[in-house]
Amino acid sequence: MLFAVKSIALAVPFDTAFDYLADKMKLPEWTNAFAEVYDNGEALMRTPEGEIRVQLKDTLDRKLGIIDTKMTFPDNSVGYAYSRLIALSASSCAYSFVLTPPPVALEKLEGALAEQAEILGHELQTLKANLEK
Repeated sequence: MLFAVKSIALAVPFDTAFDYLADKMKLPEWTNAFAEVYDNGEALMRTPEGEIRVQLKDTLDRKLGIIDTKMTFPDNSVGYAYSRLIALSASSCAYSFVLTPPPVALEKLEGALAEQAEILGHELQTLKANLEK
């Protein structure tokens, strides 16, 4: 699998969802991947090998619904999180996330994307619960 797409409908206005998703300090509230996020753009990321520090750099565009993050790892490898938010009505929106393979050695890659897709499905349910409460 070269990519996976997960999406979810959110019963909140676009701006509410965008503000929440664009705030990287909120990542630990709804994702399993981040233990902590710091004001300087660094984050403590959970991996199968333990926690590591990564640098996060966001590309945000409210008009286009773009919420993308570049993650630079300690070995200078780079991973990307691509996501989009679209308004469905004045009080609802859809959030889509495109998973791409993580920047790991090929021998570690098999199954990694499928596992991430399953985890992301659960994370999106947490996101929905957090936003719709």
